[in-house]
Amino acid sequence: MSRIFDEDNAFGLGTRAVHAGQRPDPTTGAIMTPVYQTSTYAQEGIGRNKGYEYARGKNPTREALERNVASLEGGTYGFAFGSGMGALDSVMKLFKAGDHFVCAENLYGGTPRLFERILVNFGLRFSYVDCREPQAIADAVTPATRAIIVETPTNPLMRLTDLAAAAEIAKRASAFLIVDNTFATPVFQRPFEFGADIVYHSSTKYLNGHSDMVGGIVVVRDDALAERLQFILNAAGAVPGPMDAWLALRGTKTLHLRMAAHDANGRKVADWLAGRLGEERVFYPGLRSHPQHELACRQMSGFGGMVSVDVRSRQNTDRVLAGLRVFTLAESLGGVESLVCHPATMTHASVPAERRAALGIGDGLVRFSVGVEDASDLLNDLDAAFRGV
Repeated sequence: MSRIFDEDNAFGLGTRAVHAGQRPDPTTGAIMTPVYQTSTYAQEGIGRNKGYEYARGKNPTREALERNVASLEGGTYGFAFGSGMGALDSVMKLFKAGDHFVCAENLYGGTPRLFERILVNFGLRFSYVDCREPQAIADAVTPATRAIIVETPTNPLMRLTDLAAAAEIAKRASAFLIVDNTFATPVFQRPFEFGADIVYHSSTKYLNGHSDMVGGIVVVRDDALAERLQFILNAAGAVPGPMDAWLALRGTKTLHLRMAAHDANGRKVADWLAGRLGEERVFYPGLRSHPQHELACRQMSGFGGMVSVDVRSRQNTDRVLAGLRVFTLAESLGGVESLVCHPATMTHASVPAERRAALGIGDGLVRFSVGVEDASDLLNDLDAAFRGV
């Protein structure tokens, strides 16, 4: 298991982003963690090794990443996986047939796809509620509920869950609170401080920040929970290669700097869109008009670079997408480059049309992942694309 070095927690978040979980290589003194590109390790004798036997179970490059993110999240143990969905799927292996889960109704489209098309076949059961209302969460809890699963902010509607309230509901039910912290990152939100039990990320996104790898990571505090996750990681084997782990670790070193830039640009883009289209058509928790802005200010220290907007028709969507030059139409998010996405046909295409419609993910919803380019260029790009809309 990749437990953080205790002394790492004595430092600020920026210092930990650069240094936590890593030490100069003992053989060469290399400052950067090497890419341990190996599948196996020499053993000194039967039952005697240097802590490593086979790379599915442990890899030093992967361990450095796991310790680093665990420190940033304020957790104790980290576990890296080959994708964000691989991370979530491995977490769900903690449970058994008959277990019930209360889930946010607005989750990344791949999450209910995993739940409803795969995991229900193994006897897991899921209920979806509007997690903006703590009472809706409490009302959905049953004696079989084993976890509450939320994103906050959500993808793509930027809805928030009151983490402290959700944690209290989970505690009363003897259930876990599982939080996808991909959008906010530990720079702007640390769910453990509000009572979460498991925090996970698609490390493909902001943690890596350069759109050049795919990965996921899970962080916990509890020793027994960590032992179970380590067993699952090794037994099921959904682990990343060492190069992907190294790329993500390279990314976390600048996470605090990049998130500040994403946040600054995200606020400017949201303000511009609100002025152009009206505040009610822009989804961004940093806007004072956002119905949960006060909650965002309580549990987040920044609002990030994810902004969604309702342009009200597929025709307008096509016009905007065709007019953009700096924003690139692509899946994913969280890289230094600005991207734009059409959730109904991309990230949430696997969600049934009637559920998308009920949530408000229609043909006119457009999601921006605001990068770190010059803000003036981003606003000029939007100005050109939104002419006539």
